[in-house]
Amino acid sequence: MTSYPSLSEIHATAARLSGKVLHTPVWRWQTGIIEAQFPTTEVWLKLELFQKTGTFKLRGALNNIAAMDAAARACGVVAVSAGNHAIAVAYTARLAECSAKVVMPRHANPARVAACRELGAEVVLMDDMHAAFAHGDQLVREDGRTMLHPYDGPLTAQGTATVGLELMQQVPGLDAVVVPVGGGGLLAGIASAVRQLNPQCAVYGVEPFGADALYRSMQAGAPAALERIDTVADSLGAPYAMDYSFNVCRRFVSEVVRVSDDEICLAMLHLFRDAKLVAEPAAAVATAGLMGPLRERLAGKRVGLVVCGSNIDPVRFAELLARGARIRDTMSAC
Repeated sequence: MTSYPSLSEIHATAARLSGKVLHTPVWRWQTGIIEAQFPTTEVWLKLELFQKTGTFKLRGALNNIAAMDAAARACGVVAVSAGNHAIAVAYTARLAECSAKVVMPRHANPARVAACRELGAEVVLMDDMHAAFAHGDQLVREDGRTMLHPYDGPLTAQGTATVGLELMQQVPGLDAVVVPVGGGGLLAGIASAVRQLNPQCAVYGVEPFGADALYRSMQAGAPAALERIDTVADSLGAPYAMDYSFNVCRRFVSEVVRVSDDEICLAMLHLFRDAKLVAEPAAAVATAGLMGPLRERLAGKRVGLVVCGSNIDPVRFAELLARGARIRDTMSAC
């Protein structure tokens, strides 16, 4: 087997997931901030936030569970997540009629915790993501459960690669694709699909400064770990990079850049005002990358931005939009 998802594997995965996941739409952004500040850049949004369970995570979870035999399903599955992957695994386990334990940090959004429980999963809360991953590994050893990893491994990458496959079919001739980064599973899958279909298309990953494990890994040339995670984009709070996703990203990704929480909140505001999208912070990170560190190099290009999820409660969404509005007003006053 190749050390990255091959095109034949990606097409086979897309066929396997057909009818189980939504073929999410694309939309060309031509209003508001794009019209005013990016007149030569053609911007397309891949609206994966409309996916079942609210994020792309369902693709990898379904692909993983499809590979399990009856004995493994009887033992159940475990997931470690701040929320989105946990929801996807809970949904997937219910479809497969097997039990699921999801290990989440105590700071996880209560709405996401509730969604997991409503889908029938047992939720275990730990102090932080480091403790959550340690407990998840313990459940694998002690209960014999199968870990459905949120961002590493061939099956996960094959699932996320179908996002890239769809995007390339929907918008031919892209010059660049910009992808949010947590652990790197979404970026690894999309980059493998995009670069094999069009080697001339650049693929950029965007991480928050407060959760930049992949950026640090790419700089160091080996998977790196974080001592602390601090970002409004809680869905991107992976505590460390892992071998498989890191190596796929190193092979196919053009560059990983970073954005601040303020830039993320401002991007959320623009997505809401111009596209009427309720994008959680992680889903606005690619847009923040376009408007910040990637602005000059993407000028005049045909660009795809992955809008990856929408699992956020109304109160928190309003808080972050208000923060984005304050940042916009401060910038306007300068």
